[in-house]
Amino acid sequence: MSSVLEIVELCNGEVVLQSAEDEGEPMVTIRFSEEASAYMPYIKLEVARAMIQAGIQAFAELAEQADQAAVDSMEMVHDPVVH
Repeated sequence: MSSVLEIVELCNGEVVLQSAEDEGEPMVTIRFSEEASAYMPYIKLEVARAMIQAGIQAFAELAEQADQAAVDSMEMVHDPVVH
């Protein structure tokens, strides 16, 4: 299933990652404190985008490591033991 995702700033100040086609719950919600928002009034969306991109990249790397670990453990189980 392919879905177009969008990053949106809601009227309450939260930044969310959501499906552009679905009215369901956002996949990610980022809420900045008032103090943090005051430091970045014009770049809040860009900061949230960088945070989301870093999370997606970390997820992809961890998933790849987990897949490789599963392959490695399967190879160990199926390797014949030669005496």
